[in-house]
Amino acid sequence: MIHAIVLIHADAHRIPETAQAVADLAGVDKVYSCAGDIDLIALLRVRDHEEIAEVVTRGINKLEGVAKTATHIAFQSYSSADVEAGFSIGE
Repeated sequence: MIHAIVLIHADAHRIPETAQAVADLAGVDKVYSCAGDIDLIALLRVRDHEEIAEVVTRGINKLEGVAKTATHIAFQSYSSADVEAGFSIGE
């Protein structure tokens, strides 16, 4: 499973509708609205890199209200539970 993070600049007047439209796309796991330079962050979970291209270029970028995107592919996942488990081995 490949994870990608898509940073989305959206029309400020359409953020809720745009967020829901992004969330409804196949391959999109979650969408967060946020403060700061980025309006929405979409988390993608897909099988291969071609599917990322499909979701972003033919899906997200075509939605009304989406002005610009930047896609980042995740290499490794870390969480506090993973770190704690690594230190408890052999105890």
